[in-house]
Amino acid sequence: MAKRHYIIYCDESSKKGAYFSNFYGGALIKAQDREAIEGALNAKKEELNLTSEIKWTKVTANYLEKYEEFMKFYFSFIESGRIKIRIMFTHNMYRPVLNEEQQDLGYFLLYYQIIKHAFGIKYCNPNQLDRVYFSLLLDDLPDTNAKCENFKNMLSEIPQTKGFRNLDIHIPKQQIAEVDSSKHVVLQGLDVILGSMHFRLNDLHKIKPEGAHKRGKRTIAKEKLYKSMNTQIRAIYPNFNIGSSTGQTGGPADKWSHPYRHWRFIPKQHTIDATVVKRKAP
Repeated sequence: MAKRHYIIYCDESSKKGAYFSNFYGGALIKAQDREAIEGALNAKKEELNLTSEIKWTKVTANYLEKYEEFMKFYFSFIESGRIKIRIMFTHNMYRPVLNEEQQDLGYFLLYYQIIKHAFGIKYCNPNQLDRVYFSLLLDDLPDTNAKCENFKNMLSEIPQTKGFRNLDIHIPKQQIAEVDSSKHVVLQGLDVILGSMHFRLNDLHKIKPEGAHKRGKRTIAKEKLYKSMNTQIRAIYPNFNIGSSTGQTGGPADKWSHPYRHWRFIPKQHTIDATVVKRKAP
């Protein structure tokens, strides 16, 4: 029986926004491609003299061109399918109805959703001809050791849950690790995409410094970088809507096969708050 091994890098961004919150991102690669992809991306960083960690929060007018060039190179791996990207977020209009335990574990429950469902890993081995392994590399988790260990146990048990049993999919506990994003360039590119989506969906591109009539140079630079990346996304999916869940015209297996997807997560139990919906200009 053939074996396949994938690596999923995961990150999370701002928890709250004016309209959209709880931004989580994932990047999936074949384990056999890791050395080549990381080598190419790190070489591009060196070529651009980007010596420190690439992050959305570091985008400035001075670094705009370098970030644009790096992210175009990063997106070339997405377009070819060698890196698959998933972005998940919630709309503030849908307010979850949670009990006390769910509120306490909310961060991890959402994190669990993106790993279990956003990549469509249940569709990765349709004929059970292979044995498929996943390693999970999570950007440092901001909680107690006990909660983090419990979360890793939950993730390792995904293959035993309903809909995943007997698919020969495996997530070994020893292959789930917290990592430092400064040492993982795939995570750094993911951080830029994730941050840009939080920025644009929450209208932060419109923000002006207090008392100013114009936007700041950093805000303008970030909007330009977002627009550059949006062009790359639309080269893959024309008319892509960043604020909605990506369609499945080919069926649910698209969640596995597509190189780039968004998921606007709506909790099953929720109330509606229409006050946080963006108003269209008259």
